[in-house]
Amino acid sequence: MDLFQAVVLGIVQGLGEFLPISSSAHLVLIPWLAGWPYAGLTFDVALHVGTLFAVIAFFWRDWLILIGDGLQAKKTVEGKLFWYIIFGTIPGALVGYLLEDQAETIFRNPLLIGILLIIMGVILHLVDTRSLSIKKLEEVGLKEGLMIGISQALAIIPGVSRSGITMTAGRLMGLTRETSARFSFLLSTPIVAGAGLKKLTEVSPGDINTAFIVGVAVSAVVGFLSIKFLLNYLERRSYSIFVWYRFLAGLVVIVVYFIR
Repeated sequence: MDLFQAVVLGIVQGLGEFLPISSSAHLVLIPWLAGWPYAGLTFDVALHVGTLFAVIAFFWRDWLILIGDGLQAKKTVEGKLFWYIIFGTIPGALVGYLLEDQAETIFRNPLLIGILLIIMGVILHLVDTRSLSIKKLEEVGLKEGLMIGISQALAIIPGVSRSGITMTAGRLMGLTRETSARFSFLLSTPIVAGAGLKKLTEVSPGDINTAFIVGVAVSAVVGFLSIKFLLNYLERRSYSIFVWYRFLAGLVVIVVYFIR
């Protein structure tokens, strides 16, 4: 892999992991459209490690309080939220473990991805425009945590989007747009960490090269900026720009698939 490809895929991961457009879909589609070979396990690890750094760097203060209050069983908002996040992570972790092989093979079909980009974009639009915006982060309970966590399990299929499906579920549960995004990012931390650490055990120190370092750095910086952008953006606007993007991207993929 050359450095240009490493930078492009690092940007794709940093944007797609946190914006509701599906990073896994774009990491399949960009090489498919450009005719690039599979980047390999080592670079996959680099991208996951980069976005893990991004979410930890952005929310480290929150996590210090969440972990401290949660482990001490304090009946604070943060103490309860910690356990809601832990319980919400379990469905996604189980599905990821059970369907890991399918995620790396049959789920990576470009036609399936293109169709799912459109379908999930439509669902996000319908839910976002018809749901109430009444619940803040301190009002998230076990029911919301579990429902959003269960939805996260569907993100193993490229095109669904982990952030997209969890934000959709959050809006369905009455969370404000900004709260849906914030909870989605907090919920992503354990599962992104688990995925990154699991793959990291399969990489030897000798596999780490310049492309790996560039991938980590680019995905971390772009991921951090993506989180900041989306939280600010959703305070004033809807998800419509991402819905339109998903529709157009999915349409392009379907057309190219049949032309080829």
